[in-house]
Amino acid sequence: MYNFALAFVLCAVVYIIGDMISTATKAWIPSVFVTAAIVLVGYWTVLPKTFVSDSALIPFGSTIGIYLLITHMGTVISFKQLVEQWKTIVVCLAGLVGMCALAFLIGPQLMDRSFVISGLPPLTGGIVAATTMMDAAKEAGLMEAAVFAIAMYCIQGFAGYPLTAVCLQFEGKKLLKQYRSGTHEVVNANVGTANEVQQAGRHKLLPGVPDKWNSTVLILGKLGLVGWMATQLGGITIPLLNMKISGAVWALVLGIFFTSIGFLEENSLNKSNSYGILMFALMMYIFDGLKDCTPEMLANIIGPMILLIVIGVLGMAALSFVAAKILKMSFPMAFATALTALYGFPPNAVITENTCDALAKTPEEKEFLMSHMFPPMIVGGFTTVTITSVIIAGVFAGMF
Repeated sequence: MYNFALAFVLCAVVYIIGDMISTATKAWIPSVFVTAAIVLVGYWTVLPKTFVSDSALIPFGSTIGIYLLITHMGTVISFKQLVEQWKTIVVCLAGLVGMCALAFLIGPQLMDRSFVISGLPPLTGGIVAATTMMDAAKEAGLMEAAVFAIAMYCIQGFAGYPLTAVCLQFEGKKLLKQYRSGTHEVVNANVGTANEVQQAGRHKLLPGVPDKWNSTVLILGKLGLVGWMATQLGGITIPLLNMKISGAVWALVLGIFFTSIGFLEENSLNKSNSYGILMFALMMYIFDGLKDCTPEMLANIIGPMILLIVIGVLGMAALSFVAAKILKMSFPMAFATALTALYGFPPNAVITENTCDALAKTPEEKEFLMSHMFPPMIVGGFTTVTITSVIIAGVFAGMF
């Protein structure tokens, strides 16, 4: 009875339950947290370890899907907004410095030093950092540290999701209070949800495609072409930096550029009615990473892992607070952007979208919240996970 179709249904069920609970709790309990918990317990009980891959979502979500989505984010955020987020970048970097500094100061006193070395890069980022540390630990003959790196990658979101939800709730309520009292205006606001964002006032060098020719496949094909360019640029070593910049970063930058000249449609995936299925596929690929976390593995390393997460997040909060005060930013928003290090894209987009949906009572309020919360959360995710964590992993890999 079990086949690819039923596997797809199982993926849909766990995803829907997460959305329902998030809606019922007004995003206090994020959908990504609920779905991740269900999937993890499901792997330990009734769900086949291969149910995500059996659904055929992984080859799509983990390859062209992620590049289509990241390029789409460039059709949502303008160059002006990207430049305006320089404070977000500074706060995120300060948070990562605080995380690493406090963890190295206190961590070795409470656990094996190899756990601190192997666990910190995954805690500051995603799968690239985790696999880098896993390989380095294996080469050093530290198998438990190798497992620790992957387990940290699998579990870190359980701390990041609820903390981010709380921060965004506080920030969103404060912003709405100002908006409703008339003390805060909408300027260059995004409209609606992450898949309904509109930008205004962009000068177009290329003429738009007439509606009768602007099909779903044409929009996706153009996104794919820009995504392909990003993969090519991602393979080039930058001479001055002596390093490669991730293709995902190029996808975001190129998405913004090609939208500004008119080649890409603003809000591309929404116009092609493809945002939902792409986000679903990518999120299930993320949750599939939990299949390697067994109860025994979790029991053996849960103590050091919780300690490292607590110490790291405290260090992150401390320096994020200092940076926020210096830059005159809201601490809840600053901390939320730094916390993207614990999960990255696309959960950062999903949590922000859920929060705005839950708090807003009108489309105008949703527009206002998205304009202030969505851009910094997206930029924060790319600053921490896509860029900085890879650099940190490259440095830490030589410490064993």
